[in-house]
Formats: sequence, structure tokens, C-alpha cells
Amino acid sequence: MSRVKTLLCSSILAAATLAPPALAADGDGSPGLEALKEFREGRHSAPAVQNRFFVKSERFELAPTLGYVPNNPFSKRYVGGVLFAYHFSEKLAASGSLTYSPDLGRADLKGLTGALVRIAYNGPGGATFQQPLDKVTLSANFTAQWTPLYGKINLVGETVLNFELYGVGGLGMISKADYFASYNPSAPPTFPDFVDLASNGNGVHVAPVLGVGANFFLNQTVAFRADARAGLYLDDKPQYDTSQPVTEQRLFNHFVVSGGMSFFFPRMKPRLYNF
Repeated sequence: MSRVKTLLCSSILAAATLAPPALAADGDGSPGLEALKEFREGRHSAPAVQNRFFVKSERFELAPTLGYVPNNPFSKRYVGGVLFAYHFSEKLAASGSLTYSPDLGRADLKGLTGALVRIAYNGPGGATFQQPLDKVTLSANFTAQWTPLYGKINLVGETVLNFELYGVGGLGMISKADYFASYNPSAPPTFPDFVDLASNGNGVHVAPVLGVGANFFLNQTVAFRADARAGLYLDDKPQYDTSQPVTEQRLFNHFVVSGGMSFFFPRMKPRLYNF
């Protein structure tokens, strides 16, 4: 009898050893079972941020924006525009934008323009000095948008701000007005009254576009957008002597910093899982 008991116990022990352990459906967190599952199925890379608050995939975005051109030394250029985009996924989107900047004549000139024409006029031969400057009035661009980073910031207590950082690249066109600024001795000596603006024609240029930006999500429909884009284009170098034709070109940068509100539609689909 003892021999039968020994054989029976040995059979039970062997079956328990050879049978694969069942993985708990509810995820009991056993280190051994987790290690065995990882060995069998491989390690799955989990996203850095769980429970994404905002989902953009298969949604449209409409964003009115206001901006400024900080790198124009001669004229203040305020920009208004609208952006429209379609998000194929959380990381990839296609977008188009149109911007307009009003030309206010002498009213939007910077003090540097007045200082240059005044100093040149008071110098030797300065009566014929003309300062070239330009004003970009219209621009349009078509870009691809890539969003590599989504994150959360704990601001105060339990308040969490969801955000993302993106980059854009594409092709655009700009339309600009060219001017010559000179000193007008018969005008009042106050700026900008003494500056005389003479048109030097208009130009349209193809401009590759590069930029970066961020979205800060206020709810599941609205986000605050901050954006900075550079439109690079070739144009003639500044012409100070109108009697000499310009044969050399330079690379110029139409740099716009803007902010606005983004509206996403249709309504965000309910999340069926965490990701």
C-alpha cells in the first residue's frame, strides 16, 4: 500500500510541475507569472503617459490665430490668420493656413526707419538716401505636422494640464510690398511724418516652411495653440542705389510667432481602453 501511495504522490507532483500555470484574467500581479508572460510574449513597450485626456485621431482642427513678426527691423507686422488641419492619427496631421498682415503705410514703421533716414539726410549726400524695406501682407502654407510628445503638468493640487509638442514642415507662398523710405524736409519734423514712402513694387515668392509649436488642452474640444514658423525665401539684396541694377540674391526669413484657440470636431470618441 505504501508503494501505491508513493507512486500516486509522484504522479501528482509531476503533473503539477509540467502543467503551465494559468495566468489570472484579473492580473493578480504575481512577479513569477508576469515574468513568464514576458518571456513567452516578449516585452511590450508601454506609453510614457497613460490615460490620454485628449484624442485627435480622425478629427478636424480649426484655429484662428493672432501673431507678430519679430525679425522685421523696419516695420511692425501684426498678423491675423486661420489654420485648418486633419489629424490622421495622434502623431500625424496635414494642415493649411492663411495669414494677412495689413499695410498701414507710415503708421506701422519702427523708429529705426526714421533714425536711419534722418541721420543719412543730415550727412554728406544724404538728400538722395533711400532705405529699402518690405512688408509681407499675405502668406499661405501647406504643411505636415508631427507630434512626438504628449505630456501632463501638475499645476496646483489636483489640476493637471495636458499638452503636446509638435513640429511642422512644408511649402508656402508669401506676397510682399517693397518700399523705399527717405527723408522729407518739407514735412513736420515729428516721426513718422518726415518719412516719405515710395513704392518699389510687389513680389510673390515660394517659401519652404519650418516650425514648432505646442497645444495646451483646456477640454476635449478646445486647446490653446502657441506656434512659431519660419518662411524662407530668396529675393534681391537691398538696393540703396537705384541707378545700379541688383544682380545678387539673399535668403530672407519671414518669422511669425502666433497664438490662438484650436477647436476640434467632431466630438471626441469615447475611449474604450487606456493608452
